[in-house]
Amino acid sequence: MRFTVAVIVAAATWAAFDSNVRASREPAAQTTGSGIYTEAQATRGDTIYAKKCEGCHAKDLGGADQAPSLTGKDFDAEWNDMPLGDLFERIHITMPGDAPGSLKPAEVADVIAFMLSKGGFPAGQTELRNDAAALKQLKYAAQGVVK
Repeated sequence: MRFTVAVIVAAATWAAFDSNVRASREPAAQTTGSGIYTEAQATRGDTIYAKKCEGCHAKDLGGADQAPSLTGKDFDAEWNDMPLGDLFERIHITMPGDAPGSLKPAEVADVIAFMLSKGGFPAGQTELRNDAAALKQLKYAAQGVVK
């Protein structure tokens, strides 16, 4: 009986150790705080935003009338812990309001990069992908906001 208990304890200890070792080898999940866009991409997004989005969402991304804010507490609370791919799809399918679905995938990614820059998220060395499936792997991680 003691031998069986010792084997079970040893197996459980090894399993816990092995899973911790494997987890430490896996890359950390990327979030909006991981530098997932470039400054150049955000600059392109600024230009697109000014032409296609600013009329409804305001110059400061604060929203106006029925158009919601695209940065700040309310936006963070709405999108916190959501896949960035969901935001990409919503913008791609429904925006701009006067011509839904007219933005190209690269333009949507650029606009999201601009939104992230205005939200205070850091830029990095790699551009944000313009593929909804790839962006499902990234999470919107609001800075200091919990849903």
